[in-house]
Amino acid sequence: MNRQDALSAVPKGGNTLLESVDARTKLAGSNRMEILLFSLGTHETFGINVFKVREVSKTPQITKAPNMPAGVEGLISLRGNVIPVLSLARTMGLADAPAGLGAAMMVTEYSKRTLGFLVHAVDRIIRVDWDKVRAPDTVISGGSGHFITAITELPGTETSEGKLVSILDVEQILANTFGEAPVGDLEKLDASVDYNVFFVDDSAVARKKIAEVLDKVGAKHKHAVNGMEAWTRLSGMAAHAQQAEQDLRDEVQLILVDAEMPEMDGYVLTKHIKSDPRFNGIPVVMHSSLSSEANRAMGQAVGVDAYVAKFDAEFLAETIRPLLLKLHRD
Repeated sequence: MNRQDALSAVPKGGNTLLESVDARTKLAGSNRMEILLFSLGTHETFGINVFKVREVSKTPQITKAPNMPAGVEGLISLRGNVIPVLSLARTMGLADAPAGLGAAMMVTEYSKRTLGFLVHAVDRIIRVDWDKVRAPDTVISGGSGHFITAITELPGTETSEGKLVSILDVEQILANTFGEAPVGDLEKLDASVDYNVFFVDDSAVARKKIAEVLDKVGAKHKHAVNGMEAWTRLSGMAAHAQQAEQDLRDEVQLILVDAEMPEMDGYVLTKHIKSDPRFNGIPVVMHSSLSSEANRAMGQAVGVDAYVAKFDAEFLAETIRPLLLKLHRD
């Protein structure tokens, strides 16, 4: 599909590519996701989870504003809401990207925040298995690797065989552009009791913020960087507790999972945990930048005990505190 065909498939104000999003809730627990492919005018193909994209349009008229961070081209009014518009090529520092704003804009929803991402061209949606998605440090990801959370390969065709797709780390892009919100003072848990949380997230930015929240509430923590690693470690902890005839809840009182992760996503990880009696009574909280109601429904479908949109430190603390306290009382 060439650039003009792609744009005609997603006219301004329309969502032809995205109109069947409701049906995609059936992907919960399948370890699959759908990626919207796009170009920034370089040799690389990029992708973003469809659930992060509200609509795609031609690049609109953008109003310049003073004191904007680097990469922010200005503001637009979208159905009564004023949102910032970022040039992804500029934000990611792609020196070989062509000049100009690009022909298309993706309107994204990230952690209840709406943003416009300018791109060179939008291509199509593909469905991929998470077990075929790898962290970028295992492959050559090019000069944009700092902003890439995962790499996958396009389904084999004559024109795409062996071609890689770089999946964006939106958390890293926004942290670099707008900075990271500081974590304020949080109510402490009872210091005389050990509270242990296991969390998993593929984003270094998210892991840093989660650890800061847990430190401030006084919970000990261990972590993994993808769903497969998390399940391997949790299974090992459960086997050890079983062999030692100990209660696994003495070692971990809450599990915090991301939704999007290489190798195994948070939905499948949650299904594994909830279907394994060794984890009975241990709550699972999904903590995700995918903040739409559809994603909450996906989390509920696999049995999460709570769903928290990234990144609100106080709300995260308020969500996990009663779950930890309840487990301790039980």
